[in-house]
Amino acid sequence: MDEIDEYMPLTSQTLAVRLCHRPELREHLGPDHESWQVNEVGDGNLNLVFLVEGPHGKVIVKQALPYIRLVGDSWPLPLNRAFFEYHALMRHAKYDPGSVPQIYHFDEVQALIIMEYLDEHIILRNQLIGGEQINDLGVRLGQFIARTAFRGSDLAMPIAMRKADNKLFLDNYALCNITESLVFTDPYFEAELNHHNPVLDELVAELRQNTALKAAAQAMLVKFVANSETLMHGDLHTGSVMCTKSSIRIIDPEFAAYGPMGFDLGMMLANFVMSYLSQPAHRSNAELAEYQGWIDSVIREIAAEFYREFALLWHTERTGILYPKSLFEDQGHDADVPLREKMAEIWQDAVAFCGIEMHRRTLSLAHNADFETIEDTELRGQIEAQNLRAGARLIVDRAKIMDIDMLLAIIQNPEEA
Repeated sequence: MDEIDEYMPLTSQTLAVRLCHRPELREHLGPDHESWQVNEVGDGNLNLVFLVEGPHGKVIVKQALPYIRLVGDSWPLPLNRAFFEYHALMRHAKYDPGSVPQIYHFDEVQALIIMEYLDEHIILRNQLIGGEQINDLGVRLGQFIARTAFRGSDLAMPIAMRKADNKLFLDNYALCNITESLVFTDPYFEAELNHHNPVLDELVAELRQNTALKAAAQAMLVKFVANSETLMHGDLHTGSVMCTKSSIRIIDPEFAAYGPMGFDLGMMLANFVMSYLSQPAHRSNAELAEYQGWIDSVIREIAAEFYREFALLWHTERTGILYPKSLFEDQGHDADVPLREKMAEIWQDAVAFCGIEMHRRTLSLAHNADFETIEDTELRGQIEAQNLRAGARLIVDRAKIMDIDMLLAIIQNPEEA
């Protein structure tokens, strides 16, 4: 791309010719670009994604478009989101080695990233719909969320590096604005791009008249915009995880920004909750209990492993300006006291963010395939209604939901728990 001064979207027909001079591609694919095979494989809401195959191997080429692909050029977006995705991937690779694809090249002008092809890895959401089980899934996700939350914060980072990093990601305001609108605000009024299952009309009207619910959701938006604790992935869900039976990789952190530690945890928990709720439409009666039981165990493992890993890092890597050892261990004081307080705060935030994500995936612009692939609208409506009622409980009663057992009890019986 050094020879092209202006941004140009790639196509399957032009990619090989335009990128053939890139040494990273020639190394991984082979020197003869005419032997490369290019297929567009992206099905996301924002970007172009190509699988490029050559005699020597395969790579992924991802390029940002100057608009939201799901909507079209009526909703423009800055190309610099590729810049933030690249920098987030590099930091995640440092904070949790082996958790993200390897990056071969980043071109800021062309807003593209050339990265490792994750052979045999499949989008997790599709595997959950298909009834697949992934070894140690909850453990690895809990570790990733804890490691990135802790190591990307003032608990671990040198203050100058932390401030500079926060300043860098502040420029990702366009994608933050999408989250602030589509996630926290649009579900609770008749926003232009909203859509939902008509079966839900009465319940949706009821939720939008619930002042306490809307006030609580906005209180969490205040935390999202004002609490720059750590570098968030920003869009962590089962569509941004790719897995084999024994391997996971986290992808697509273009919404990365500094925000509250509980955000990524809450978003991930919500997507597993929605997968759990959707299973009666995807499994036979004979398979249902076992597979829902496995998802239940993954949800519990994510929460438990997050706390285990965060506590380990607290005691072994707490070298930043917050809660210094000079105030606690060096004076013979118990550092578990502030740790418990911090974890309680993160958990309360995560519970509310979980409920908000459950709402936006049912009412706002970007829904999830767990629900959308259910062809029976009445059955889907029953599942979505349970999801909405449970989400409302999590948001409004977040301070009363002390642990994962209470959260899962509300998911199963939102009217009774």
